[in-house]
Amino acid sequence: QVQFVESGGGLVQTGESLRLSCAASGSSASRTAMAWFRQAPGKQRELVARISITGVTMVVNSLRGRFTISRDSAENMVHLQMNNLKPEDTAVYYCNYPNANSYSKWGQGTQVTVSS
Repeated sequence: QVQFVESGGGLVQTGESLRLSCAASGSSASRTAMAWFRQAPGKQRELVARISITGVTMVVNSLRGRFTISRDSAENMVHLQMNNLKPEDTAVYYCNYPNANSYSKWGQGTQVTVSS
């Protein structure tokens, strides 16, 4: 059974950057569509970005220009580069398949906290 392991979160100040990583054990992140989601305190989990099998990427409009999703096929990982971070980006970030829902298996996520 596939297991997602997210890493790279932390506490940063406004304007700084973070690079999140996602490893998918029991599967190949390099041969499937993948996505990043986030869940802020008191809010529902939301899609942040996704990458297709062929490498076509999509970042939600509100984050476009600051966030970038990429895949490292050699390391079987998917990354989320986050630049110019803002306090409203504070959330737990998760990776999963793009069609994942509340009934899907989720990893622990990685906490991103942006201080003002």
